[in-house]
Amino acid sequence: MNISKFVMPEIIFGLGSLSQIGDSTLRLGASKVFVVSDEGVINAGWVEKALHYLKGAGLGTEVFYSLTTNPKDFEVEQGVQKYLESGCDAIVAVGGGSPTDVAKAIAILATNGSRLQGYEGINKISHPLPPMVMVPSTAGAGSEVSQFAIIVDTQRKLKMSIISKSLVPDIAIVDPELLITKDAKLAAATGMDALTHGIESYVSLAATPLTDIHALNAIRLISRNLREAVQNRRDMVANTNMAMASLSAGIAFSNAILGATHAMTHQVDGLLDEHHGEANASILPHVMEFNLPACPERFREIAEAMGKVGKQMPLMEGAALAIEAVREIIADIGLDKGLAELGLENQFIPTLSRNALNDACLITNPRNASIEDIEGIFRKAL
Repeated sequence: MNISKFVMPEIIFGLGSLSQIGDSTLRLGASKVFVVSDEGVINAGWVEKALHYLKGAGLGTEVFYSLTTNPKDFEVEQGVQKYLESGCDAIVAVGGGSPTDVAKAIAILATNGSRLQGYEGINKISHPLPPMVMVPSTAGAGSEVSQFAIIVDTQRKLKMSIISKSLVPDIAIVDPELLITKDAKLAAATGMDALTHGIESYVSLAATPLTDIHALNAIRLISRNLREAVQNRRDMVANTNMAMASLSAGIAFSNAILGATHAMTHQVDGLLDEHHGEANASILPHVMEFNLPACPERFREIAEAMGKVGKQMPLMEGAALAIEAVREIIADIGLDKGLAELGLENQFIPTLSRNALNDACLITNPRNASIEDIEGIFRKAL
């Protein structure tokens, strides 16, 4: 087995664990905390609760929430300016993948300077970042444990993948109670993102025995709980299992990286500004069909984790059932839409495909993909 690294933050998991945010941030040496969130999370009351616990630990606070579903470079720049003016010495994110990614990007520019585009790619951060504590309010992005930050470059209209072990937060606080304020559509989209993380990290060229454990755990939990989590938003068993699934998928993809689905959805997100999970739902089955010949054993194991295949089924027949199982979940949670229904026009496919070739996630896809291959997948996904 090749030498590999496996990184993850300290994790505090469980109902009511948001109450740990003050003491957790304090022991990282903070005195004043820059809290990054969004309007939806603020309206749900979670930021107010977080501020209560932070102030109870004797910490000063500053709140920044001027960001959108697919966070953009200029939003990060506004956050950096506010951070530098605030006198804060630690960063906390309360929310889904958007606040978490913005918090990480603010941390980069506040300590390393320059423009965010200069950090696109792998391992381009040279100076240490402020202490970071992340509290997810969705079960999907996994950013609270990952070495990724994904931000839209508004000039190029694509999502930049910034990957560095410096971006792994110090502490992740995963409180499933925060999930109950999401609506069904957001639960479906974020759950689909987590499933895509689990599948892509399991077939990744950089997968290891440690990432495999977390990827398969995520796939199993999502297969058994996502439908119920979407149908009944107050089912705390389903919500807790989805929170654990998202966490496991985040740990897996942070260390194994991802594949062609994310290389492609990053481009769609930058162009259309739709929810990332919806784009994943449109593209993932087609990427799985493309990748199947390269790793049928892995796909068969995915089908088995999803409860679709027995031990005696022939390899290729069992492997194909993984794609069928994914399509069934997508239909059951109401995300069976083509990219055209999301707003993608055929004329944009060549540009999106060229940009996808430069996305770092494509490096670990299990099958080499040419620009013609990617264009073909995009057209099938329309």
